Amino acid sequence: MNQATNADLELLFTEARSHNRWKDQPVSDELLRRVYDLCKWGPTTTNSCPARFLFIKTPAAKEKLKATLAPANVEKSMTAPVVAVIAYDLEFYTKLDILSPKNKARTWYEGAGKEELIKSTAFRNGSLQGAYFMLAARSLGLDCGPMGGFDNGKLDNAFFAGTQWKSNFICALGYGNPEALYPRAARLPFEDTCKIA
Repeated sequence: MNQATNADLELLFTEARSHNRWKDQPVSDELLRRVYDLCKWGPTTTNSCPARFLFIKTPAAKEKLKATLAPANVEKSMTAPVVAVIAYDLEFYTKLDILSPKNKARTWYEGAGKEELIKSTAFRNGSLQGAYFMLAARSLGLDCGPMGGFDNGKLDNAFFAGTQWKSNFICALGYGNPEALYPRAARLPFEDTCKIA
């Protein structure tokens, strides 16, 4: 069985950091496509793939985003080459004829009374895809700065009006400035967080 190398694990996990300051180096649209084309392969319930991604790059789009941000997130978002909005689509099931045809999964979500199932499936699997997205970005040499700290309702009105897309979290993307990093915080050990039954 193949395993990732130590260098791979450092890139994705043990040495990777959440960045707040960025080098003045652009991120190409082609690289963003490559990130998505990697992250789309991560597993989701019935291959539902409910995540949707908005890449904010232009000054006009950044100004719209700025109005939704908590003060602490303004500078790190405005100076990042790209801010990705990781969202989920409450109409994800309309794509299941393509994504999951063999078990007729679309029928599981259609009809009255399915709203909670739709929302929980979309949010849970969209969150998973957001994590895959960050690992894909790191694997292609980008640094990530994931964050909450914004008004979901304002952001959805600004960017997703007229759709069933709902924002989950945002993630600054670019090439981080390692000199601006804080000392790394601790993580909980296995014994504090895990049980084997």
